[in-house]
Amino acid sequence: MSRRSGVLEFAVLGLLRESPMHGYELRKRLNTSLGVFRAFSYGSLYPCLKALVQRGWLVEEPSAQPEEQLTPRAQAGSLAGRRAKIVYRLTAEGKEHFEDLLSQTGPDTWEDEHFGVRFAFFGQTSRDVRMRVLEGRRSRLEERLAKMRASLARTRERLDDYTLELQRHGMESVEREVRWLTELIESERKGSERAGDERTRRPARETGSDRPSSGPSDNTDR
Repeated sequence: MSRRSGVLEFAVLGLLRESPMHGYELRKRLNTSLGVFRAFSYGSLYPCLKALVQRGWLVEEPSAQPEEQLTPRAQAGSLAGRRAKIVYRLTAEGKEHFEDLLSQTGPDTWEDEHFGVRFAFFGQTSRDVRMRVLEGRRSRLEERLAKMRASLARTRERLDDYTLELQRHGMESVEREVRWLTELIESERKGSERAGDERTRRPARETGSDRPSSGPSDNTDR
């Protein structure tokens, strides 16, 4: 399986985890929510869906829309309509597989092609995994930036003004992403610290609420 098809499978599983969809709706979501897939066509998407069905991670179901609710024109072509209205739903095995993919933090998750898709599903990802992916991505870009600077220093005198400007533009783009990643990492750390402080304070409050009253004792037996 190629890296690009693996990224597409990840995105399809992630979107179907939110809700079942038919192929056209799924393609729209890939195009609008995950811009990296704008180049994908039905010719790429449907073989991916079929492969996921064969592995038991998706099931195909007919649309829930009854035929009597269709327009007369749609009813006239109802056979074609039924073929076009197959809904894809994530199975329990598919959900488990996607959660396993979400937990991965290896080098593939830092690369240009995969990182954007992983980031799109950070809302479904645990904080510690998000941190490792962000830190890995930043480390990879810092390595790239160091190589770009070294290359520019060696070749600066041989480059014309336009090529030199293009090299600078590329470096500035990487520098901006490194700053953005640093801000995200700091935000994640602060969120983790706030969560830890809240967990620390909560038992103290609960203990205080259970403490016996220190008011005057009852002297009714005197």
